[in-house]
Amino acid sequence: MKLSLAISPCPNDTFIFGPLVNGWIDTEGLSFDVVFRDVQALNEAAKRQDFDICKISFAAYPELAEHYRILSTGAALGRGCGPLLVYKDKTQIPFSENRARVGIPGKNTTANALLSMAYPMLTNKQEILFSEIEHAVLEGACAFGLLIHEKRFTYASRGLRLEEDLGEWWEKNTGEAIPLGAIAVKRGIGEIQSTQIGALIRESIRFSFSNPEKIMPFVAKYADEMDSVVMKQHIDLYVNEYSLELGKGGIFASQTFFRRGAEAGLFRTVPDDWLIYC
Repeated sequence: MKLSLAISPCPNDTFIFGPLVNGWIDTEGLSFDVVFRDVQALNEAAKRQDFDICKISFAAYPELAEHYRILSTGAALGRGCGPLLVYKDKTQIPFSENRARVGIPGKNTTANALLSMAYPMLTNKQEILFSEIEHAVLEGACAFGLLIHEKRFTYASRGLRLEEDLGEWWEKNTGEAIPLGAIAVKRGIGEIQSTQIGALIRESIRFSFSNPEKIMPFVAKYADEMDSVVMKQHIDLYVNEYSLELGKGGIFASQTFFRRGAEAGLFRTVPDDWLIYC
């Protein structure tokens, strides 16, 4: 059976899915047509139900819950890995903070949801491809930029300053890890096959951990930041025990995020059957 799979080209996704999509593990009769998209493009594609399996932002899921469920494997969730709000020169920021333009990686991203929770006054937002946000701030097109993925490792060397680590803000206010991205599977695929897919993703992750010399050339092929140190930092931060299995801690953190977002008027209420245990 062939399934469509959409992921980002970021190192954590290519590290997780590389063995699966390259046939380095036994896929048990399943095959995958793979496409790569930016995080917001993935969220929009999931709204249209374009793919059987799709990487999404946790913040996008409430709108997708009617058609998708989240696997307990493959997630990007952890501590010290949240989005960063940065700036170049505060003297250029309008006096009224709610007029300050913020470059965001997408309205449906977890990054934007955290920004809305922490800084509800910052409403002048401009959606920009995540890899271009640094440039927008440096050139003065935006007063602030909301950085995700490997950009958290490069902003300081490019002359930007940190206003707020929104991951730290979340952890301080909730005590929980921050749910960033998840793997969503169409409800029509069914419980048994969805569980099989989740198990294959876990096996794929373990293969990558055990065979770095084989996976890293594939990761480098798609990485925006080609520096090997940055790629390793990215993987070390975003691929962890929660990627193998959300577990009780990851599930509770996700439920807390959904609840906080609903209380803030950002999300719909998520149904009880949102998770598939793999």
